[in-house]
Amino acid sequence: MTAVDHTDTCDRNDVYAAACPCREMLDLLANKWSALTIGLLEEGPMRFGELKRELPGVSPKVLSSTLKRLEEAELLTRTVYPEVPLRVVYTLTERGVSAAAPLAHLREWVNDNVGRH
Repeated sequence: MTAVDHTDTCDRNDVYAAACPCREMLDLLANKWSALTIGLLEEGPMRFGELKRELPGVSPKVLSSTLKRLEEAELLTRTVYPEVPLRVVYTLTERGVSAAAPLAHLREWVNDNVGRH
């Protein structure tokens, strides 16, 4: 086995390179609240309150931060409807849908394997 040089610069996507910008995406997707939020949004658009109810244990602050990061990464869109009160709906983007498939496999593996020895 030959050693791979993962320098501090990143000319291409190499998650093992310290300076690779793809590490930010890996960090975001490997976060449990991100993976669970994306999983819920696979079922269709949802409002903040719906997501909060379906994610027991997440604080409003953490959920808000997670949604903002997912939006910044172009994995979901946030649509504000000018109603009284305002209605905000979160929906996966095409990029988010493509991330959902491997995350679904990960969630399934966790469900099938945690607690087994």
